[in-house]
Amino acid sequence: MPVWQKAMALAEQIFKLTSTLPRCEDYGLTSQIRRSSSGIPGNISEAFGRSTKKDKRYFYIVARGSSFETQSHLIYGQRVGYFEKEIVNTLFEEYNILIHEINKIIKTLS
Repeated sequence: MPVWQKAMALAEQIFKLTSTLPRCEDYGLTSQIRRSSSGIPGNISEAFGRSTKKDKRYFYIVARGSSFETQSHLIYGQRVGYFEKEIVNTLFEEYNILIHEINKIIKTLS
């Protein structure tokens, strides 16, 4: 699924972005943003494997929520000086595109 591929590629980018965060963030921002970003393709996979529209829709909604959560972590990381504005803007826009794609899937399942 292209939406899963995009979500996985973004999770990889987040992993690389956070690899330079200070060790004091290992259980803070690093862990939170990695979990939210990797949860997106995970929930898309879960949705794909479900048999009912209701189940599928639920996991796509969770994936969308994790996308917004990841965007929030990106903003926080920028505001505290960990991430450069240009990188955050690029990733933020990529997540907006992903959210749009997930919304289209959710709409077809409604």
